[in-house]
Amino acid sequence: MLRPLRENGPALLVPAAWIVVVATVLGVVSTHALFVAHVVMSALLVAFVAASWRDMSAGVLRTWKLVILAGTPVTLAGVAGFLALGETAGVPPDALLAVSLFGWALLPAIGFASTARRVEAGGRIYAVGAVCCVAGAVGVAVASSATAVALALVGAGQTAGILDATLRYSP
Repeated sequence: MLRPLRENGPALLVPAAWIVVVATVLGVVSTHALFVAHVVMSALLVAFVAASWRDMSAGVLRTWKLVILAGTPVTLAGVAGFLALGETAGVPPDALLAVSLFGWALLPAIGFASTARRVEAGGRIYAVGAVCCVAGAVGVAVASSATAVALALVGAGQTAGILDATLRYSP
């Protein structure tokens, strides 16, 4: 049961995460729901990488293991931002939330770019995913506030990549 969840779960969780982010920006979902999503994702990231550690020891999967390892504290920065934990250390909550947002927009771009160079099939999908991540992050950075369109672009690129990986490379 655990293996099918590890192989297919990310294809559900990645788009779900970005849908919640976009819905929060649109005011459809509360920031509390986004906080809960950060807490759940933090736990799932740790569980996923721990359960997949040996399977992700080489090649493209090693790259993604490193993305997840780097993404875990990025996600926890978001949790700390929601809880305003950084204020006692002089770090504004918005800065921690920005670390989480831009971290998860850009870290997968590194994984997608690396994957695009290493795979025989689907390379273009991963290259487009990387471009969507960077373009969406730039869109958020130049806007006066996070925009649903820029965030949806990040989510679409990441969803395309993870769906391709799940459908093409899962046993």
